[in-house]
Amino acid sequence: MDHRPLPRSLSWTSLILLTLVTALVESVILFPSALFPDLATALTWDASRHRYPAPASPTPAAQSPASDAAATAGPAPVERVGEPRVITGRVLDAATGAPLRGVSIWAGPLEVVTDVDGGFTTAPVPPGTTVWVKAPGYERRQLAPDAKDVTVKLAPHPIKAAYLTYYGVADRGIRQRVLDLVARTELNAVVIDVKGDRGLIPYRTSVQAALDAGAQGPVIIKNFDEQLAAWKAQGIYTIARIVAFKDNVRATARPDLAIIDTRTGKPWTDRENLAWVDPFREENWDYLIAIAKEAVAKGFDEIQFDYVRFPTDGKLAAARYSQPNNATTRLPAIGAFLAKARREIGPTGAFLAADIFGYTAFNANDTDIGQRIEELSVNLDYLCPMVYPSGYHLGIPGYRNPVQHPYEVVRESVRLTRQRSQNPAAQVRPWIQDFKDYAFDRRIFGPGEVTAQIRGAHDAGSAGWMLWNPKNDYTGAALGPKTSALTKSTQ
Repeated sequence: MDHRPLPRSLSWTSLILLTLVTALVESVILFPSALFPDLATALTWDASRHRYPAPASPTPAAQSPASDAAATAGPAPVERVGEPRVITGRVLDAATGAPLRGVSIWAGPLEVVTDVDGGFTTAPVPPGTTVWVKAPGYERRQLAPDAKDVTVKLAPHPIKAAYLTYYGVADRGIRQRVLDLVARTELNAVVIDVKGDRGLIPYRTSVQAALDAGAQGPVIIKNFDEQLAAWKAQGIYTIARIVAFKDNVRATARPDLAIIDTRTGKPWTDRENLAWVDPFREENWDYLIAIAKEAVAKGFDEIQFDYVRFPTDGKLAAARYSQPNNATTRLPAIGAFLAKARREIGPTGAFLAADIFGYTAFNANDTDIGQRIEELSVNLDYLCPMVYPSGYHLGIPGYRNPVQHPYEVVRESVRLTRQRSQNPAAQVRPWIQDFKDYAFDRRIFGPGEVTAQIRGAHDAGSAGWMLWNPKNDYTGAALGPKTSALTKSTQ
């Protein structure tokens, strides 16, 4: 090898060129976006700037033929935390294993119902959404937050209730008398006036429209929430009775929302001298729904609307409404109210019921009050016909004097109501007469008459029954013993 030194001029030139090249390379490495912005963009991967999935992080697991095949086919979809999920499943009768058709699955404001095989598929359910599975006549269930493919078994739960009036629930002696009866007999539920016949609420309400109308008092049960919680802890099913359009307090405070007497220009009144609000006015619907939702928030298992109809007595010709009152307008008004109530109350998990005239089972029309079973049933969990024999003042087919045939009257009323229902899941749970006859021979309805009605309801396929006595004084001798622990309602 030749060790002779290079010419001096070549040595300095090489040194300068080498220095420049080195500086250029360092600049490209350290500051590529400044010198070559397009090249830097092309060489830089940012998944957020492309419509491609970001590369999945490798999982430190041993490869197998199955995993190799999966990798060849592409990565399996991964459910991200916080993404909506579709829930599928079946609902079965826990006692028989039979599929249940028409069961409501409420995922927030959305309702789906099970098919003939008990199957269901929800729309995508956002995280944190409460999902209720409920069927009248059964215990309700709440699905776990991560539920996806489930089998739900609902235990039968027929409701057998006694009624407590607005004043009765506030009276310690009356209240305890009824609760003692629940404790020692087959009764497992109570119906409580949350808004009574005069529009009054028995506990402190936060519904501003009710406070403005003067619906608070004279009865105020200070520890109502604690009492209700104690009843539920004992397994007592609680029903909030809300008198709908018969509301003297609100009609007086808001005559602009009342039925008006054309003779006086003031709120129209019935034979009891009580005013009614206009069933056509949606403001009145919203008022009732607000009271109902407050009752559910307190812990009630069911909302039961009474007087969900047009008036039947008084100077009906003098009553003026915001719309014409006739056979073509009444049914849509009542139906629209119940549909809205179902949409608002359904997501809370509470059941929805309505009291209806006993004669609706036999009449093809709306009984001139806006009640026909076919239209009512589609929005209700429970149809509650008032099948008091004394109430059938004209008799029913085959039985001119109903008080002489309590079993047959109740059985036929419940049977026809069930037959005409258009909702496969809706149940019939009638009101039973436990008070003295007022229309025929003034007979006392004792153990025989009450028991006969209970048998009639059962034999016609009812999902329980409710006892009515305006004094809250019930015939304990007509009731069976408590053979098992009360079934607790899931809240």
